[in-house]
Amino acid sequence: MAIALQKIRRKRGWTQGELSKRSKVPQPMICEIENGVTKNPGILTMHRLAKALRCTVDDLIEEDDNATN
Repeated sequence: MAIALQKIRRKRGWTQGELSKRSKVPQPMICEIENGVTKNPGILTMHRLAKALRCTVDDLIEEDDNATN
């Protein structure tokens, strides 16, 4: 999820702060996810991030799966 979240966020041209405002997920949590500190964020967090980024939770997960293959 870390790679996908950062990639999709940057594609939108958003900072972590902007994503935080749009998703209502605290910016430190977004930072922890992107840096791999939090490897398994809760489903509510994932849903909020996906909704804000206009993608699916699967998109966030699949991106990381593809990056590791």
